[in-house]
Amino acid sequence: MQGLQPASVELKGLVKRFGRDVVAVDHVDLHVERGELITLLGPSGCGKTTALRMIAGLEKPTEGQVLIDTDDVTRLPAYLRDITMVFQSYALFPHMNVFENVAYGLKVARRPKDEIASRVAEALAMVGLEGLADRATSALSGGQQQRVALARALAIRPRVLLFDEPLSNLDAKLRKRVREDIRELQQRLGITSVYVTHDQEEALAISDRVVVMRAGTIEQIGSPLDLYTRPASRFVADFIGSANFLPGRYDGEVIDLLGYRVPHVQDVAKGDVTVMVRPEAVEFARDDEVGLDATFLSAAYLGAVTEFVFDVAGTEVFATMSGGGMSVARKGDLVRLLLKPAGVSLLPPG
Repeated sequence: MQGLQPASVELKGLVKRFGRDVVAVDHVDLHVERGELITLLGPSGCGKTTALRMIAGLEKPTEGQVLIDTDDVTRLPAYLRDITMVFQSYALFPHMNVFENVAYGLKVARRPKDEIASRVAEALAMVGLEGLADRATSALSGGQQQRVALARALAIRPRVLLFDEPLSNLDAKLRKRVREDIRELQQRLGITSVYVTHDQEEALAISDRVVVMRAGTIEQIGSPLDLYTRPASRFVADFIGSANFLPGRYDGEVIDLLGYRVPHVQDVAKGDVTVMVRPEAVEFARDDEVGLDATFLSAAYLGAVTEFVFDVAGTEVFATMSGGGMSVARKGDLVRLLLKPAGVSLLPPG
């Protein structure tokens, strides 16, 4: 896209208080590289949307700075920041057709008519809506309306593109397709993007890096793979996918898990640990293999996978295995389980 100049974003000691008692964002430091898509992920009330709105200029920080490249824009109004946002509600004008919606920001900026026509056509082509310029937005599907909102954002050629829960109004299948389209477009254009969601699957699928937030602070920043395989805390492990937690001991090379020993190397303190095990890392041991003693509780066939539940020393352990497996055992049967090292990570005890 001609004229697109992606910028870096930096948050320095960013704080947002509402009244005396509510701290929505608490001294957040974050650097977003040019051309990177970074996702702010966390439960409701963790501060992710407030942080996004401060980047956009829609909320004023109580403390700290927002920098676009090296420019301090903390006190700059939203319309002077070269940033645009795609909202959860799409925020389309129902009395305007597709062309008029996409052209709105350009008209406000008083761009020449021929430039508006060219840039609207370019933006619609990028999101796959060629030929729909004259269509009423009310006649579009939810996915098409989201694309119009994205085209409107791209038409003004922002330096940073923000997404506030943009897929939450779509059904599951459409949500997956549109997130793939957003990611492909973002990578093709190389536009710096900050994305907010509470959906961990969405965050893992779309991001270069994920920022997990909790109670206004950053719990961990990393690639989707890093967060999933090496969570820094039980909160992150539990929020990013599903996880089992078992007590164990670590000697620097092997985890002792209720007598079952698993080879493992991780830079954590030796001694008592909490062993995080992803459900897909659990499998049945063969008769000649030493494993983790467990009691079979239940199984649920879900098509591509079967979900199992076991009791291990009083703790429920969940497993996800491909194939059927419904006749492997009956409730109350004693079984042995193996743990794949790649799906195991160590956390502080507790």
